[in-house]
Amino acid sequence: MGRIAAPYGVRGWVRIETYSAATESLLDHRVWWLEHKGTWQEERVEEARVHGHSVVAKLEGCSDRDAAAMLKGADIAIPRSELPAAGPGEFYWADLIGLKVTNEQAQELGVVARMLETGANDVLVVEGSRERLIPFVQEVVRQVDFAAGVITVAWDATY
Repeated sequence: MGRIAAPYGVRGWVRIETYSAATESLLDHRVWWLEHKGTWQEERVEEARVHGHSVVAKLEGCSDRDAAAMLKGADIAIPRSELPAAGPGEFYWADLIGLKVTNEQAQELGVVARMLETGANDVLVVEGSRERLIPFVQEVVRQVDFAAGVITVAWDATY
């Protein structure tokens, strides 16, 4: 859902870079899971609000800037069971990671390693014989088949 980018102020607040399309969606959850240095830990949110294009939050037990600085870089997750179901034609990025990507000529291009948000559109980062950046737009992505674990794209293997 996001990552702690930096401390915010001197009273233990943190600034969060969100990964969701709607910045405020993280505010719907009062318990977050933080991954820091390889360990996941449940954290309760005392207060949180949207601040510009990010979220600022005060976590329970985080009382000063030094404690907030220790959380810098921590990933934030929400249990899947707490997220709404994706609508028709909608996908959670996490569900796309690891899917094979083939083009319409049945050439395997690689596997989705991660997603990027560019502002104009989302981008599949596909790792195979080389890294490819493929726009995640209707004109390019022809089919997402979760059962087969494959995304079919209109994308030449030489691109």
